[in-house]
Order: sequence, then C-alpha cells, then structure tokens
Amino acid sequence: MRRPLWQRLLASGALAGILLAGGASAWLAGVRAGAPPAPVIALSPEVLDRDGRLLRAFALTDGRWRLDPGRVEVDRRYVEMLVAYEDRRFYQHGGVDPLAVLRAGWQMLSHGRIVSGGSTLTMQVARLLAPREGRSFAAKFAEMRRAIELEARLSKVEILNLYLALAPFGGNLEGVRAASLAWFGKEPRRLSLAEAALLVALPQSPEARRPDRHPQAAAKARDKVLARVGSAGLFGAAEEQFARRAAIPERRADMPMLAAHATQSAHRERPGAPSQKLAIDLAMQAPLEALARERVRDLGKGVSLGFVMVDNASGQVLARVSGADPLDATRAGAVDLTRALRSPGSTLKPFIYGMAFEDGIAHPETLIEDRPVRFGAYRPRNFDREYQGTVSVRQALQLSLNVPAVVLLQAVGPQRLASRLEGGGFSLRLPPGEVPGLAVGLGGVGVTLEGLAGLYAGIANGGLAHRLEARADGASTSDEGRRLLSPVASWYLAQALAGTPPPHNARGGRIAFKTGTSYGYRDAWAVGFDGKRTLAVWVGRPDGQPVPGMIGREAAAPLLFEAFERLGLRPAPLGPAPRGAIAGRQNDLPPPLRRFGAGVGQGIGQAGLRIVFPPDGADLERMADEPLALKVDGGVGPFTVLVDGLPSSTGFGGTQLSWQPRGAGFTRLTVMDAAGYSDSVSLRIR
Repeated sequence: MRRPLWQRLLASGALAGILLAGGASAWLAGVRAGAPPAPVIALSPEVLDRDGRLLRAFALTDGRWRLDPGRVEVDRRYVEMLVAYEDRRFYQHGGVDPLAVLRAGWQMLSHGRIVSGGSTLTMQVARLLAPREGRSFAAKFAEMRRAIELEARLSKVEILNLYLALAPFGGNLEGVRAASLAWFGKEPRRLSLAEAALLVALPQSPEARRPDRHPQAAAKARDKVLARVGSAGLFGAAEEQFARRAAIPERRADMPMLAAHATQSAHRERPGAPSQKLAIDLAMQAPLEALARERVRDLGKGVSLGFVMVDNASGQVLARVSGADPLDATRAGAVDLTRALRSPGSTLKPFIYGMAFEDGIAHPETLIEDRPVRFGAYRPRNFDREYQGTVSVRQALQLSLNVPAVVLLQAVGPQRLASRLEGGGFSLRLPPGEVPGLAVGLGGVGVTLEGLAGLYAGIANGGLAHRLEARADGASTSDEGRRLLSPVASWYLAQALAGTPPPHNARGGRIAFKTGTSYGYRDAWAVGFDGKRTLAVWVGRPDGQPVPGMIGREAAAPLLFEAFERLGLRPAPLGPAPRGAIAGRQNDLPPPLRRFGAGVGQGIGQAGLRIVFPPDGADLERMADEPLALKVDGGVGPFTVLVDGLPSSTGFGGTQLSWQPRGAGFTRLTVMDAAGYSDSVSLRIR
C-alpha cells in the first residue's frame, strides 16, 4: 500500500535530519578531537608587593596593557552582568549557541541586514585570538569552528578568563584589569553598578565609546546595558536609576607605578618573569610616597629626598622611595637616590660608641671630656664650635658631640670600625688610595641610604645585622645574620638614642634615632627605629651641590617622625636588657668605667698598657674548665678584665692574671687599668 505524500515527505525529512544530525555530530567530534593545544597569550609583566598587591605593571613590547585577570578576584556582579548581556546560555552551549544563530539569521532576513551576529563569548574569544578579515560567512564559520575547539580544550572559567584578559577597552587597553585601572584607578575587585555596566559595554565598540573622547556614547551604551540586564532581575529599579546618574570618567588614570626604582630593578633583573614579588609592603610604600610628594615642594629648588624602611628581624626592605616623581628631571627623578653614595655626617657615630661599649672602655654613664683636643694635625670641632666640658657618654651621643666621638674612635681604631661595618655586610667607600682615619667617624666616607638603614636595623636587632633583601619570592632563608655589635652594646645604644631630644612639635621616646649633616650642608640624614622597623631618611641635592643651612635635625628628622606617624604604626617596644648589661648611675659603675681615661686623645695600648699574652689573633685551646693565662705590660693597677664586654671573675693586681673564657668561638678580651687605659685582643677559643 503506497503511503500518502505527506507521510513520505515527513519520513524523508526525518531521515535527512537524522543524517544531518549524525553528520554534524561526527563533524563536531572530529573538530573537538583535532583541536589545537590551549592558547598561551602574552601578558604584561607585573611586580607585586609582599602580599601580592600590584606595585607596577609593564606594557607589552607593542605598547599594549594586558594584565592577568587571574591575579585578582574580579567583581562577581560584573561577571554576571557580562554573561547576562553577551551570552545568557554561556554555561550550557559548546561554543556555538544554535538558538542565538537562528535568532541572528531571522533578524537578518526580517530587516534585510545584520542586526546581531549571534556570537557567544567563546566565539568572541576566538575572534580576539585570531582577528577575522571582514564579516563574511566563511569568516563566521571559521570563528564557530575555533570556538568549538576552544571548548574542547578549556573549561568555561578558562574561556571567561581569556575574554577578561583580551577584550578591548579603547586605546591600548586590553582586559578588564587594565580597563578598571585606567578608567577607575582601581583593581576590578569591587565595582559599582555603573562601573560594571560601563565595562560590559565598552568592548562592543571600544573606540567609539571611549569615555575620555566620547562620554555621551559611553553613557548611552552603559545605560543600554543597565536596561537589558536590569530586566533579568540582577538589581532593582532604584539601584539602576542611581547608576544612570553616575558620572562617566573624563580621563584615563595613570597605571600604578609604586616603588618605581625598585620595580624597575626587579624587572630588569628578570625581564621574562610574568610576575615577581618584592618584600615591599604597599601599606607602607604608598603613604611614604605621598609624604614625599607633599614635602618635596618645601625643600627648595633641586632638592630631593629618599626613604628606606627595613624589617629589623629579617633585613627585608619594606619601603623604598627615591624622590617624589621619577619623571621629574629637575630633581633627577630617574636616579635611584637610595643607592647613591653620600657622606653620612654623624650617623656613623653610634657604631663608634657601640664598639667602645663592647670593648669595655666606656658605658653610657661614663664621664668623658668635651674639650679642645688635637690628634697630630687633626683638630676635631663640634658642629656649633662650642664645647660642653664634662658630659656622660650618653649625653655626648645624644648631642652628637664631635670631640668625644673622635676620642673614642681613636681608642677603638678607625680601621677596626670600618672592618666591623664591612663584616656586618655594609661596605664603606673611601677615596682611592685612602685608608680609614679619624675623619671616618664624622662622615669622611661614602655610604648609601639603604646601607645605613641596614646598619641601624642591626642595632635594633640586638647587634645582629641581616643582608638587605629586596624580594619576597625566593628570599634567602639561610641568612642567619652577621654580628655587628654585641647584644649589650646594642642595647646601650638603643636606650641612649631613644632619649635623643625629638625635633620641634614631635613626640619623643617613641623611636630611637640619630641625625647627621655632611660637610658643606650637602646631605641631611635621620635614621630611627623601634622594636620592629628601621626607617632611614635622606634630604639633599642629587647633584651634590650644597644647600646652605640644611641640617639633619631640621630637614630630615621632622620627616622621620612624620613618616612614623603617617604610617599609623604603634611603635614596637625596644628589646629588654640582655644578660650582662649594667643599668645604673655613674657612681654605680666599676672605677675604671666611671671616667674615660685621663689621657684623652690617647689610643688603646698607649701610656704603656699592653696585653703581652695572648697575642691578638691567637688560636687557643682550653683544657677542661681551667682558666687561661693573661699577662699585661705597663699600666696602673688594679686591672679589670672584660670578656666580650662583660667583667670576668679574675684576680686583680700584678701583671700575671688569669681569665675564664665563656665558651668556644671567637672572643674579644679587654684589660683596663685604674687610669682608664685599655688594650684589647681578639682570640679564637677551641
């Protein structure tokens, strides 16, 4: 029996549909199986702070900004609006949305022109990866094929991240992070409804809708997004009306460039790294840069400034500011002033006192003379050319008196001071052919701002200095520190510096600090620390020209105190007194420590006092707990013996003494006579 025509046509149609579906399925399977590997796109290198926050990004070689969206949590509502507006069935289709294609075809037939392309987000990603030439059916088909291939290799989240990285937003901006930073000055973690709607609208016509050039077109496109997405129930009518009244940004913001010199150095060292972390803390770096911009205008023509903040316990550089603007040629903004060699003025004096404390020839309460004195042809004078007479060592340090510092430097030895600082990992730069002399203590040497910060961090850290570490990723964990000063000497210094009178209108007692002024008013310094952090400040002209009247106490110290206040950090207490520290008045000290030697200006070993045995540099072996022999020549008894700055329980009188080592390792042995003269030797005990 012959079937009716309509039945035969229906059967034929069904068979054709089955064959077509089967063929399409086979074609799709073949496309998916032959899909190329997942694409790898170039992204702008990023330098981050210790917590992963963006300090600075670098444009691609062609000048485009394209930041990795995976480094931040992009605002969830923006993503929801994007999917609702561009591709409602994004999470259901396999790269091509048949319903969207049919809708686009019907609209073209109805209107006689292309109304919508039916592109999914995946198809848009395919087009961004391989831009098509023209709007032909062949190009559209190739775009669909590539979208199917992408779906075969990538998850929906990965495809969405590609869109968030590649979508154009006008000019050289690609990706939602670059757009949010440029148009709103912030990462797209939390966007207002108006901001999110604008970012959804811009990629459709990025140049025609650029907010800085076509604000009316941008506003119209934004409002269109709000109207369509609002009907989907993502937000209420009142919120939509409020968003419509929001202003369109009138100009692009500059890309973040915090810690310009530190980030440039990091990028230069690892140019191929997609991201790298510095030890810098954005919460400290940003306020210090703002402070620099505010205060540099008051410093005078051509004068600049720098800050370096260091973590005492690790040596990590928490903030580094060189100048107020790296693009300011009038103040040599391109020069990294934190690493420039400058004269430190009086800022090295504490290390002279620290070595004197360590050698046992002085104590903070020891009396010392501040009177005219001559060392051969060298005659040191105080900054104000006045003399204080008899003062305590603590007062001499707090008042930054030059004569007592030079007298003590003569006692401890300029070469020893230089060697000790270099042994702590911070080298000093002398003019070619010169050796350390007494002028070292008053600034006759070159140091850097970051080096000075590291030295003072060693004082704050109980005398243990760490190599400065600029990076948080790959930072060395094996750096156990180098002994700069003994714990007792460091504690004496910290307590004395904490009592230094603060600058005008500043609160004292919160930080320990020291100021300095180089010869000819070329450099003004202030370095301060609490129990956790050290901050070093420099003010001066980058070209080294004098600035008449500029001194550390008036130019740098106020910046130091204001910086600590601006950071909003509660000052961490300094460490407790270590074992062996002597806390008391001058009369409570052992007689040799009550007054520095009668022969002011004479050095160690002068006036006949000399340790004959053991010799300096000796390598001694202990026999059980037996005391070791000690012989001195000259001097006036009774004698006091100190081991690593602490009194040793030995007999007094005569020239044949004994002493008890405190254990194996390197030891400094000091003998003082009743007149205050002393001699010291360094030994190794096995």
